[in-house]
Amino acid sequence: MESLMRGRPLVAGTAAGELMAFWGGYDQTTGEVIDHHHPLAGRNAAGRVLALPGSRGSSTTTAVLLEAIREGVAPAALLVRLPDSYFALASIVSDELFGQSIPVVQLAEADFDRLEDGGRVRLDRDGTVHLEEGAG
Repeated sequence: MESLMRGRPLVAGTAAGELMAFWGGYDQTTGEVIDHHHPLAGRNAAGRVLALPGSRGSSTTTAVLLEAIREGVAPAALLVRLPDSYFALASIVSDELFGQSIPVVQLAEADFDRLEDGGRVRLDRDGTVHLEEGAG
């Protein structure tokens, strides 16, 4: 059994993977969390669905995510609490340059707060987020 949340796709797409609640200090060439002060330091975010309130920093965020997509070590998708133009821009530009993008979906605060690190999720193009039972 699964629970459903309806998000707002900022960049539509489909994805599935392990949920990782994180952002910041991401190595765009390996996908590793390199912020040594973060509890997830050393874990690899490549291919996972990242849940994060929004980006940290500025347009550098776009460059880091764009490079991670090009290198094949990007997250499978991003779930955000607030609309984030940096993440959306990276995904859109990547689609134009490399023919691949990653979904970026904004969730309501209450839904975002239900997400738990390590759960399994699947995203539909319309912004529906499927959480496996016990994953949120």
